[in-house]
Amino acid sequence: MPIRKWIAQYTIALPIIFVLLAGVQYLKGRSLEYSIEFGIMWALISVTIFAIRRFYNYRKSINCQVCNDLPSNNQDSDDK
Repeated sequence: MPIRKWIAQYTIALPIIFVLLAGVQYLKGRSLEYSIEFGIMWALISVTIFAIRRFYNYRKSINCQVCNDLPSNNQDSDDK
């Protein structure tokens, strides 16, 4: 299982999603405190849902062109 790869990806994705969501709320005129709470909550929810679905796809051997986690798919991508 590519756990290390996933952890690295989510470590990068979480702050990016947080900044994006919190920034949008702040630009909409919400308070800074609300924007930070909103960003943290929805970034965690989004990353959690994506991680659970990705783990499910990996366990069921469902091909994902974006994720490219299955070993047989990694070999195919080298040929392209």
